[in-house]
This record gives sequence, C-alpha cells and structure tokens, in this order.
Amino acid sequence: MLTRTGPTRRSRKVLSAVVSALLVAGVGLIQQSTAHAHEPGEAEIAASAFAQVTLAKGVQEVGEPMTLAVLPDRSVLHTSRDGTLRLTNAAGDTKVAGTLPVYSHDEEGLQGVAVDPGFASNRFVFLYYAPTLSTPSGDAPGDGAAADFARFDGVNRLSRFVLKTDGTLDLASEKKVLDVPASRGICCHVGGDIDFDAQGNLYLSTGDDSNPFASDGYAPLDERASRNPVYDAQRSAGNTNDLRGKVLRIKVNADASYSIPSGNLFAPGTAKTRPEIYAMGFRNPFRMSVDKGTGVVYLGDYGPDAGSASATRGPAGQVEFNRITKAGNFGWPYCTGKNDAYVDYDFATKTSGQKFNCAAPTNNSPRNTGLTALPPAQAAWIPYDGGSVPDFGSGSESPMGGPVYRYDAASTSQVKFPQEYDGDFFAGEFGRRWIKRIEQETDGSVHAINAFPWLGTQVMDMAFGPDGALYVLDYGTGNFGGDANSALYRIEYRPDGLPPIAAAAADRTSGKAPLAVAFSSAGTGNPAGGSLGYAWKFGDGATSTAANPSHTYTANGQYVANLVVTNSAGLTASASVTVTVGNTAPTVKLDLPVAGSVIDNGEAVPFRVTVTDPEDGTAIDCSRVKVTYVLGHDSHGHPQTSATGCSGTIQTIADGEHDPNANIYGVWDAEYTDKGANGQPALTTHAENRSQPTHRQAEHYSSSAGVNVFSHDPANGGKTVGDISNGDWISFTPYLLSNVTSLTARVSSGGVGGTLEVRAGSPTGTLLGSATVPVTGGWETFRNVSTQLTNRPASTTSLYLVFKGGSGALFDLDDFVLTRQGTGPVGGLAGKCLDVAAASSANGTQIQLYTCNGTGAQTWTTTTAGELRVLGKCLDLAAGGTADGTKAQLWDCNNTGAQKWTPTTAGELRNPQSGKCLDVAAAATADGTKVQLYTCNGSAAQKWTLPA
Repeated sequence: MLTRTGPTRRSRKVLSAVVSALLVAGVGLIQQSTAHAHEPGEAEIAASAFAQVTLAKGVQEVGEPMTLAVLPDRSVLHTSRDGTLRLTNAAGDTKVAGTLPVYSHDEEGLQGVAVDPGFASNRFVFLYYAPTLSTPSGDAPGDGAAADFARFDGVNRLSRFVLKTDGTLDLASEKKVLDVPASRGICCHVGGDIDFDAQGNLYLSTGDDSNPFASDGYAPLDERASRNPVYDAQRSAGNTNDLRGKVLRIKVNADASYSIPSGNLFAPGTAKTRPEIYAMGFRNPFRMSVDKGTGVVYLGDYGPDAGSASATRGPAGQVEFNRITKAGNFGWPYCTGKNDAYVDYDFATKTSGQKFNCAAPTNNSPRNTGLTALPPAQAAWIPYDGGSVPDFGSGSESPMGGPVYRYDAASTSQVKFPQEYDGDFFAGEFGRRWIKRIEQETDGSVHAINAFPWLGTQVMDMAFGPDGALYVLDYGTGNFGGDANSALYRIEYRPDGLPPIAAAAADRTSGKAPLAVAFSSAGTGNPAGGSLGYAWKFGDGATSTAANPSHTYTANGQYVANLVVTNSAGLTASASVTVTVGNTAPTVKLDLPVAGSVIDNGEAVPFRVTVTDPEDGTAIDCSRVKVTYVLGHDSHGHPQTSATGCSGTIQTIADGEHDPNANIYGVWDAEYTDKGANGQPALTTHAENRSQPTHRQAEHYSSSAGVNVFSHDPANGGKTVGDISNGDWISFTPYLLSNVTSLTARVSSGGVGGTLEVRAGSPTGTLLGSATVPVTGGWETFRNVSTQLTNRPASTTSLYLVFKGGSGALFDLDDFVLTRQGTGPVGGLAGKCLDVAAASSANGTQIQLYTCNGTGAQTWTTTTAGELRVLGKCLDLAAGGTADGTKAQLWDCNNTGAQKWTPTTAGELRNPQSGKCLDVAAAATADGTKVQLYTCNGSAAQKWTLPA
C-alpha cells in the first residue's frame, strides 16, 4: 500500500516502484546479515518438483471442509461443519465414516479431528464438536435480561471415539473428555484444532466465543450489565478461570479422563484458574500444530478488523502467527501484535480511559471469574496487516497455522519432502490463498519466507503424513456449505519425475435408474509429457479405457467411479466421483433476495425459495428448507442467523461485526435436504446470492484498470483509490440497481478534477449518471459529489465507476453511498435538513440542522428496525441518554434503544426508550444548530418529514 505524496500520476507511479524496491532490498539485507542454520541448497529445489494430487473434490466428497488428520496408512479423516466425518484412502476413494448430530446455528458444528498417537493399536480418534443438547433454535438472543442469555448457553465438546477397522466411526464408543462453554445463538469464534506432542499430550485451541459487534473493529470490552455477555471478551479470552480463547494441554488417560502435564500456565489448585490452560489471550486460534521435534506450538490467530489505528480505541486490525515455546499469555483482548495495546473504553459513557499495560494487564470486568492480575502479554511471532510483511503480499488477512516438517531419513517413502526443509514451518493463508515455507534460525527468528507451489484456493488445514507428503484441505470459494472447489490434496515431492495429474467429473451425479452418465477427464495432464493411459472403474463392475467414457447404471446404489491415469514412466494418479442412483439431488433457487440487492445490516429481509425434487414430488416439505444470512468479510464470512421455510423474513443483526469501513457484504444461503429415496441417502443442494451495503469503500473494488490504492489518513478507512487518469475505472459485482436512485461519492483533488461516470455492465455500458468532480483544494480536502441514476437495469449487473478528464492526475475516490427509494433527506424546521456535521463518519459526530444540499451527509434511510441510517451509521443518543438536551449523534448501528425512532402522525420522531422527541435546540434555524432529545411538545422544532 502506498502513501499519497505526489501530485501527478507519473510521480506516484515512480514512488510505487521505489517503495517496492526498498522493501525488497530491506528483506535482502536482513537475510544476508543473519547466520543461517539450515542446509545449503534449499532455494535450488524447483517448484516443478512438487506434484499436487487430488484425493477428493466437491461438496459430496468433502462437504464444508474444516480439519484433517492423516492415519498411519495414509488415509485421511476430514470433517465437515455439518457433522459429517469422511475417510479418504490413499488412492482417493472417499466414504462417510460417520455423522454426528451437531448444533450449527452460527459458526459451530463439527470442527477438529485428531488421531491418537497409539492409533495403530487402540483405533482412537478425537473430535471437537457442538453437541445438539437442548439449545433453542432460531435467531440470536437480544440484549435483554441475563436469564435470556442463559437460555442459549451450550458447550463445544472434545470426545474420544473408536474408528472401526472397516473405516466407520463407532458412535456408541464416544467418551466425553472435556466440555468448553459456549454462548449459543450468536456469533463468533470457535477455534477447534487438535494436535499431540511427542509425549502424547493433547492440545486443543478454543476461540474467545465473543461477538465484536458495536466495537468498531477494536477489542470487545462492553461491561454493561444490560448488554449480552458475548460482547465482552474479558469473560473468556482474558479470564484465567475460563477455557475459551486458549490453547489447552492435557494428558488423556485410558478411560478418557485426563491429567494435567507439568508446565501449564497455572498449577493445579491455583485459585481462580483452570489448570488445563497452556496459553491464553487468543481471539480465534483457528489452526495450530505442535512440532513433534521441539514441542513448539505454531498457531494462526485471527485479529479484529479496525481499518486504522485510533488514539482513543487502539491499534488497527491485524492478525498474527504465534510461536509458543512455553506457557504464556498472548494478550487478547488487551494487546495484539507486537504488544500494541488497546484503550480501556467505557461503552456506557462512550469515553476512553488509559491504554492497557501489556507488561501487567489487569482484568477488571464484572464478568471476570478469574485472576485480576494477568500474566504479561507475549508479543506475536509474525503479526501482519495489509502489506506490512512484503513476502505475504496483501489482501484479506486469514492466518492458518500449519505444520513443521521433520525429515525422516529412515523412511522409504518416494514422496517425502527433502531434507533441506527439515524444521521449516508451513504457513497457510485462507484469504490470500497461499502456502509459505518459513525458514527459522536456531533461536526461532525468521530467516526467510519462501513461496511454495499451491494450485488450490483457500487453505483450511494442513498436516504432514507418515509418508512425508503435505496434506492440504481446501475450503473452496463458497460460503458455509462447500462448493465445487472444496477439496483434499496431497502434495508430493517428486525429484525423479512427476506423476500425471488426474481429474474426474460427470455430467450428472444423481438420478433415477437407469441413469446414463457422461464422464470426463478434463483437467487431466502429464507434466512429464507424452501420452497417458486411462482406466475407469465405475463402481458396479464395469470398466473403460476411454478418456471420456459414458456409462449407464441400471441398479440403485451409491457408486464411486474411479479414474487411474498412467504415464509412460509407469507413474499413476487417480481421481474419483460419486454417483447416487435411485435418488436425485434437489434443485434449489433463491428467488429473494435477488443477487446484488442493496441491503444494510439491521434490515428485515424477505426471502423466498423454490425447490423441486423428482422423488419428493410437488409437495415440498418447507420445514426442510433453511435460509442462512452470512456476514461476508473479504473472502470469508460469519453466519449470523437463519430461518426455516420456503418463504419468510430474516431480521439481520443491526451492527456489522467489523469496522464500518471494512469490506463487508451479505451472503444468503438457501439449502434443501431431500428425504432420500429407494434406499439411497438424502441429498442436499445449496443456492447462494450476495447482497451489497449502501456504503462501500472504493478500495474494495472487484476489478480495476489503471488505478492504485493509497494509504491516506483523512480518508474513511484510511485508504483511497488514486492514481486516476482519463479512462481508468473500478467495478463492483454484483449489484441490483433497480431501486437505487442516486450515488454520492467522497472525493478529493489536488490535480485537475474531472468527471465520475456511473455505468452498468462494463466501462462502456449504459450510462446511469455522472458527477463533476472539482479541484477541492488539495488531496487532503474531501467533499461529496452526487448524481441521480436513471436508465437503471432491472436485473443484476456490475457497477462501474469510470473516471474521465484531461491529462495528469484527476482526483481520488474515497468511498460512495447509494440512495434507495425510501431513502433521502429528512426535512425539518424552516425547510432545512437533518445533517451530519462536516459530513464526518466518526462516532460521536453531532447531528445538526443545515441548509438542504443533497449530499450523503443528508441522505437518510429508514429501516424496518426503526433506525435512521446515514453514511453507513445510525442516528444515536449520546451514552443512551434520556434527559432533555441529550446530544443526537452519529454512531455505529448497534440495535440499542438509543437508536430507535418511531414517526408519529403529528410528524414527530419519538424515541421509544425515553418517550421523548428529536428536537432542534432552542428552535433555532441557523445552519449548524444542534439536534437533541427533548420532551415532546408539539412545536415546529420537533416536526420532521421522512423520505418516501
């Protein structure tokens, strides 16, 4: 990311090249000045020496992939969040090992899987999951009485099972090992990875189980008694007497009870502590591993999402890889990264106190049941955000703690990784879609970060198998359900020749008998060159040697069609596809909301789903239809709430989880599970649409031409799209613009100004509107420009912002706000408008009366939740006050009574919490007059006209 300094396109392009060169040079200097403890020749191993073998792919074979564990025979156990445990053998044949009934309202479900060190003799496997218990279903609890919160309490459970020799999970063999408390019905952070050290101790990572809503992307420290406890991470991650936000370490006994190894953070018997805690102070330690050679724990922890640092709140959002060599506290929710401290913030008064002391943090939350004085916070091993670590690239920050490779000289495996990689840590990145090999010095410091060949999408979990190959679980590109890209791979080192690449697909994978299927080997290849031999086994005894055969199944059943390809050197690869005969997968269509619909959090959104299924007939059981709203963030998402039925309404949560300037959007997932038929199991189909918010940062574009993104302090979110010349553009996909009437953009120009064009479908598509961008007086001076939108397409499209003007640098674009029908100015006293002072989107900005000007600061949207929204935030009463004269201000939407407004037939806007009215102070009409709360009196100062 660049910092804006130059006034011309040329100087800024040069700056970009210079900064990049300096960063590369800096890394090089660090590497050259550090004594390297590894074998020579590591960099000489070519990426082409590694083969990525597909073992399982698609929803039927991997579901929604969560975690994996490799068995001694190279088979892989892998979990799906819906409770399904699958077993894929070394040849790539997959079957369901067992299914656990799980609670899966939000992020919970079946998470971790691990294989007991003595598996060869005891067949023990461990699963971490959310048992159904008696937790109510439906929407999350609100901010009511504590008794209401308790109704949603549950647990996430670590249990031991037996995997029978036929590869099926013996559900009756379950022995509960440990329960971790969970606040159900409301998002987020489960953690859930399991591993063992060389001494047989079991490690379990647990999330902080806290909801960062209404925290502006900073630490959730809301101590108000009226607030749901899940908004306070001090009760969990910062609590020495709670198992959440931790890495736990125990020794499981033969009877599934456990003992405490020496060296944990708190000795058994220490008051107000849990002896199971090895490390604490984590937000969502989603993936971790234990290096068997050293006992060091490597962990990726997801951090919060503030777009920029705040002197009154704390550091900008960042994530981190941690290297845990001994028991300790890693800071959250008081400190993050290299011990960057948060500010002690009072959510009741909306005032800031002092920064927390990372060397001696204290937990004074009324919900804390543990020690007040906490162990000192440990700095992260590798914290990063944006492009702060050049070798990590940029984009969404999603660290996945992978394994350390240990070379086994005695192994005869032909696919084990080279000795040069011994001791290297393999880090994964979900959003940025990479695997990096990190070399370390003997003291654990980073020697080098190396690229590693990865051909999949979003890395979910990794482990080295007994063969020395790297097994990788790929989440795919969907949201909470898996998709065609979800997969399990084995990455092999093949210095003496690469095997072929096998891919198998079918034009249909379910239907009634007789079922004619056309198979395809498209995607199959031979890196070594030359011809390939094809051998298909269709699972019913029939075979074929054609590359793309057809086959008809005549009997009901589930069949695994397996393809083996062989090259001239005799090396093979395989792939498979499962075909169900006797039951047809349903067809699901999400009619509402339409893809690209403009919807803000807090709105009640109608949904409608159409399902057809040949075996279930015309009378579809709508109780089997489930619609889930997922808050999307960059390339991942957080399920928020769900409903059952073919139609209905979902009340979205009013306050987004992230910084309001983060890249957030809505994902609507509809699913239907049929009833099964003709002795065949039930099949599930998903349909998914994405919605968009009214307020979007320009830097979160889908695609672009000719522009750069600059760090820019005065910008909302700290970044702008700049380097804009005539003909450059950015686009956003998808958008349904049929009910969008105008667009307001925040711009600055120290250049020549220009024109902002709004187009549909392409840079030369239908012109919907245009706004003149003046020279604003400098790159630091922002103002809003607006345009009405006409000729709007009725169907989903892409929104293009096209930049036109003369030569040189034109202007910078910070963000934009869309106005929908039912959105517009709120008229008040003397014909003036309800306005946000200085058009600032900062929390606490005064709401005022001002001459109507059509800007975004006066473009209000009424929601079904009773809010008035503007600039992506809500009309709020300071500190939730009810006294006459309480300040009306702008604040993050949080669904509290201080943000509810009811219009009356008399033209008032009443606040139900106080029973008082929105009022113009002293009934003055001057621009900038403050708006406040005041006892309703029927005066003109309390009359408002809402947009139609």
